[in-house]
Amino acid sequence: MLRRLALRDVVLVRRLELALEPGFTVLSGETGAGKSILVEALQLALGSRADATLVREGAPRAEVSAEFDLPPQLLPWLEEGGFDTSEGALLLRRAVDAQGRSRAWINGSAATVAQLRELAESLVDIHGQHAWQGLTRPAAVRALLDAQAGIDPARLAGRWQAWREALAALAQARAARDTLERERERLAWQLAEMDKLAPGADEWGELEAEHQRLAHGQALLDAARAALDAVGEGEPAADALLARALDALDDVARYDAEVEAIAEVLRSAQAQLQDAARSLHAYLGHREPDPGRLAELDARISAWVQLARRYRRSPAELPVLLGAWKQELQALDAAADLEGLERAATEAEGAWRVEAKAVSAARARAAPRLAAAVTQLMQTLGMAGGRFEVALLPQDEPQAFGLEAVELRVAGHAGSSPRALAKVASGGELSRLALAVAVATSRRAGAPADAAGEAGADDAPVPTLVFDEVDSGVGGAVADSIGALMKRLGRTSQVLAVTHLAQVAACADHHLVVSKGCEAGATTSALHTVAGEARVAEIARMLGGESLSGTAHAQAMLARGEKEAR
Repeated sequence: MLRRLALRDVVLVRRLELALEPGFTVLSGETGAGKSILVEALQLALGSRADATLVREGAPRAEVSAEFDLPPQLLPWLEEGGFDTSEGALLLRRAVDAQGRSRAWINGSAATVAQLRELAESLVDIHGQHAWQGLTRPAAVRALLDAQAGIDPARLAGRWQAWREALAALAQARAARDTLERERERLAWQLAEMDKLAPGADEWGELEAEHQRLAHGQALLDAARAALDAVGEGEPAADALLARALDALDDVARYDAEVEAIAEVLRSAQAQLQDAARSLHAYLGHREPDPGRLAELDARISAWVQLARRYRRSPAELPVLLGAWKQELQALDAAADLEGLERAATEAEGAWRVEAKAVSAARARAAPRLAAAVTQLMQTLGMAGGRFEVALLPQDEPQAFGLEAVELRVAGHAGSSPRALAKVASGGELSRLALAVAVATSRRAGAPADAAGEAGADDAPVPTLVFDEVDSGVGGAVADSIGALMKRLGRTSQVLAVTHLAQVAACADHHLVVSKGCEAGATTSALHTVAGEARVAEIARMLGGESLSGTAHAQAMLARGEKEAR
């Protein structure tokens, strides 16, 4: 339930804070006083598009906050989003500056407009005064039925898109078949040439290192022999000199610990020299000049360099180029695989048709329930004997929205056959039908089962219904029925209605009046609750005057409304 609505610097409203009650509440007032501003402000808090025109002239920004009871089913969503739930309430806040930029908050934490809209689906149903226009638009009618059927249109749209993309890939492959084949032949030839070389990932570095070693083989051997002579086999050798030094120190080391430490260092150096001598012996033992292997390396390196020059790459890049060509060839093979593409398109079509048939079945179940609910409501809205139908029209060709179009049909009186609503209904009938559809589709919000049919198990409660002048263009007994219908809705849901009809206002549990005034030379809107004589006067004004007869009529209407409430 909507507990509180607060506005600051919104259009004509300087500052307003409104506490709302359960049941049926009406907002009335003279034309232009700003009744619909409250609805627009509520829509802004619920994530509607921000517009700089909502900012009161001269103010830096407009702000709206709406406080709701916290529905239990929203707790997991709020906690997952990191929003505070400790207060047991849900506070939505939105600010719009004079440039049209907006910011949003949920329970004091920054939020996105998309998050506000997602919450709105579980909080409020808003039906505008031009709701009847949607009844004449095929897409809106289909969306209306799909919502009642619990259909997620995104699933079907996703299957359709996948099918379209598969068909496009197939058509592109067919059109580019010759070009793809020529490109494939070029790549295959290049790969064959590269495969002759078969460059290994790390081979170039290894080739260079081995070639360097073999090319300087004799110099390496001469240096190793000279080093071995100097270490241990020459005269004098370093090893022999170290031994002589150790003999000299060993004779006196027992007299001075420092000398003993020096001798230890020399012994360590002697061991290292001996290790080095053994390593040089081993190196000279298996290193011999190898002209044949050097020639092989020269030829291999030359092949690498020639191929690299041909494709304007460095030799080290050849393995990467080879891998890229293989991937490109695989992609071309896949693109040229008409059988595979045809199979993918067939599978995508099958997936779409399975989803489309499920959607069709859900629509077929929901259509008669919605039709029956609206037909029942028509009997009290000046169309006694009338009948409402939701027709499913099979399409000759598949469409993104499914296998059938949806059309609303109506028979305005007994004995006539239902025909397309847009062709046979008058403006007044359309408004009343829009109200009936609004009430019928608000079953989730707690409308009585006899008015809206049997609700599905998945129906989530939307506790607040807003009707913005949907009763425009009607009067008399029909207006009485509309008022009674909204009052009945108010027994199980919070209902807010902006109205010009005294008959509707007289049925309300609570009555708010919006008035226009002047403050500091600027036009402003104010709102106050009316009861008792003040409410009688407002009902009389709505009837067209405040004469004694008008006042008496207003009192009678209010008395009748209170009697119906009991």
